[in-house]
Amino acid sequence: MSRFVRSSKFRHVFGTVAKKEDCYDDLRVTRSAWDSNYAAASPLYFAVLYESGGGGSFIVLPYSASGKVDPKAPLVSGHKNPVLDIDWNPFNDSLIASASEDCTSKIWGIPEGGLKETLTEPLQTLTGHKRKVGSVKFSPTANNILATTSTDMSVKIWDIEKGKDVLSVEGQHTDMIQSADWNRNGSFLATSCKDKKIRIVDPRQRKIAQEVEAHGGIKGSRVIYLGMDKLFSCGFSKTSEREFAIWDARALGTKLAFQSVDSASGLLMPFYDEDTRTVFLGGKGDGNIRYYEIVDDATQIYYLSEFKSATPQRGLCTLPKRAVSTSDCEIVRMLKVGTKTLEPISFQVPRKSDIFQDDIFPDTFSGEPALTADEWLGGQDAEPKTMSLAGGFVKKAPVAFNPDKQDAPKELSEKEVRAEHEKLKQRVAYLEAELIKKDAKIKELSG
Repeated sequence: MSRFVRSSKFRHVFGTVAKKEDCYDDLRVTRSAWDSNYAAASPLYFAVLYESGGGGSFIVLPYSASGKVDPKAPLVSGHKNPVLDIDWNPFNDSLIASASEDCTSKIWGIPEGGLKETLTEPLQTLTGHKRKVGSVKFSPTANNILATTSTDMSVKIWDIEKGKDVLSVEGQHTDMIQSADWNRNGSFLATSCKDKKIRIVDPRQRKIAQEVEAHGGIKGSRVIYLGMDKLFSCGFSKTSEREFAIWDARALGTKLAFQSVDSASGLLMPFYDEDTRTVFLGGKGDGNIRYYEIVDDATQIYYLSEFKSATPQRGLCTLPKRAVSTSDCEIVRMLKVGTKTLEPISFQVPRKSDIFQDDIFPDTFSGEPALTADEWLGGQDAEPKTMSLAGGFVKKAPVAFNPDKQDAPKELSEKEVRAEHEKLKQRVAYLEAELIKKDAKIKELSG
């Protein structure tokens, strides 16, 4: 009896870990329990959140710096509290944003060839959130536009050149925001929240456009866009089983697909490659990475295969598509963060040919902005600019960044802090006395 096997170019994709000499060892990866990928990659460098005394740091290394990492290697170290998230500017491979527990985000410029000394002066400091900043995400189309989310339950949109929060969505999330992702043309943001809901945010209208309860469990959740019209969310059920779902972004109440994965405890981290329409799903504490193909039939998603390893991962990230090796038919390259290691993993389609495979390498994101910040703020939308990968990786000239430096908040001396503290204590005592008087008056009137 014959069995029908679904045809797919990616059915036999396999993952291969780089040789030991091409991996990175002795990294002091942060011990923070915050839900983060712990790493981010540009075509030139990768960055990993680092454990260091006296504030928050991350390390930035070129890919050529494989092997054991020098314990005295220079860091990016300018936050007063631990760094929680990082994201590379898609239009400038040397520009990276960081988010921290110190309630700020910062923009850093990495010098040509990488760091030679510890970097403590950011190009820009973004101040405005009232509590710790949990995520940073650059727009895929508009230059200098950055989204941040915070435990103050707000989403802010920044013009990083001006150093100002040009848009803010406040008071519309009811709990801590756990993840955020732009759609393909940068017109909407999707967020997942501790209140078990996923939301579509219209940042230029400063409002929540749609929301739906996605996963019933109390553990963390993530959401990403699948292009323009679909969302992929992953989280936990009420019985603590890991699960994922696909949603119609045009009518968020419509669940297009749902699948229970397993009963492991680690949060699932999703990554989407739009060119091949594949989703990679790695769990924290797992050694495996599952991958699926997104289609437009009634099933929506098909399991492809699974990369397996005995080494558990703390975090994952993907390199921009411009950096893959087309000659090896490499469709995705991931970086896997372990306890103190970082391993590149290459996902390849098994083909033997010297000819460029244009069916698995369509024109991809070029690393050039489609809009200026002012055009996007004025209401314009545009598709991302694309390029052919036929010529292999070509280093691009970075888009210029000319920050309008904002004055940093004044640092108070210890004497000034004590004086401010006393003033606030007196104010609290006065307000408490007024409340007691009002309570007594209410009782008198009601009696």
